[in-house]
Amino acid sequence: MSPALVLSILALVCGFGLRYWINRRKFYRRSPTGAEGFSSYEKSVFISFLERTGKWIAYVLIVFGLLFLWSHSRQKKEKDKKVQIEVQNPK
Repeated sequence: MSPALVLSILALVCGFGLRYWINRRKFYRRSPTGAEGFSSYEKSVFISFLERTGKWIAYVLIVFGLLFLWSHSRQKKEKDKKVQIEVQNPK
């Protein structure tokens, strides 16, 4: 198992998990009318800022996970190609 594959899986799981957790918290904070309920204005501003920042971090993790996965697939293709060439042309 290559490090690129491990990093890609880890980044994707963390990214999607963070997005799920933020969206779940936002869903359960809503009232039956659809309005979000906060106990104070300061909490509203602070929590909204943290959620926005968290979503951007999740997006970055997902992009890095996809890039690591792409890197892993490229490395695997090159390795398979090299092995196939060595098998066809033994020394």
